[in-house]
Amino acid sequence: MTIVEPDADGLRRAVELLRQESVVAFPTETVYGLGAHAFSEKAIAEVYRLKNRPSWNPLIVHVSGVAEARGLAERWPDVANELAAQFWPGPLTLVVERARHLGAVGPRLDTIALRVPAHEVALKLLEASGLPLAAPSANRSEGISPTTAEHVLRGLPDVPLILDGGPASLGIESTVLDLTGETPRLLRPGALGLRDLREVTGAIALPDEVVDGAVRSSPGMGARHYAPRATVILAKDVREVEHGDLTGPVAVLSYESVEDFSDELVAEVLSADPREYAADLYAALHRLDDAGVGTIIVQAPPETEEWLAVRDRLRRAAA
Repeated sequence: MTIVEPDADGLRRAVELLRQESVVAFPTETVYGLGAHAFSEKAIAEVYRLKNRPSWNPLIVHVSGVAEARGLAERWPDVANELAAQFWPGPLTLVVERARHLGAVGPRLDTIALRVPAHEVALKLLEASGLPLAAPSANRSEGISPTTAEHVLRGLPDVPLILDGGPASLGIESTVLDLTGETPRLLRPGALGLRDLREVTGAIALPDEVVDGAVRSSPGMGARHYAPRATVILAKDVREVEHGDLTGPVAVLSYESVEDFSDELVAEVLSADPREYAADLYAALHRLDDAGVGTIIVQAPPETEEWLAVRDRLRRAAA
């Protein structure tokens, strides 16, 4: 595997690999993605193999603009135009009916999940390749999503090329919205908040629980996901958790001071602002895994809508 700068030569090498039906890791504003030609069976099979991804877990297709997205849809509702005008490029994925002439992207679904990323390197790669790119997070299935090129290197050493675009600015995956019904339905909370979306859509239905193994139209809906090697325990008050039976070393992940804890504990204190917390969450989990901790006691975030995406990631990490 090679980490390269996203200059003209790096992009040329990445495009060559993609056109040869291989895979390339590249940065987006959310997390690093493992990119492959979305309608190449060979390339998509390599994505699933490298990630050890369950066959029922679908992929998001990244495109360079609204026109390219519309070309992959059988029906493009008015609300999709309104959302795209407001939030693309950006951390919003729209699930619409897949154009009938196209093959499925992963599981055999009649829908397709589409996004225009807001990262200069991702957009340059999409434009230079001329391909729609399926790009799940560039990590092993169920593991912590990568927010740096180094995270990809450690987690997926067999990927032939990584374009290094620096740390992902948002640090958490896109929000996924299903537009195939009468009311838009949230499938995965993410970096774009519901309050912003409702200003465009009005009512939004909240996601249903989905059993692992059942085909679904969005990634990130598995019971266990985004998980470090260490055991994750969610606690309203991390100070009340007894450490005696926990696998050590024990770490604490909090958004409040942990000065009362023993110096023997590893501690990560993130921002109390939900957006800033989300931006550093995966990086903090990677740091704790790198430190070799056995258990991470996580202060459960507030039960407010602003923290919905963070709560979702932590709940799945602790499953």
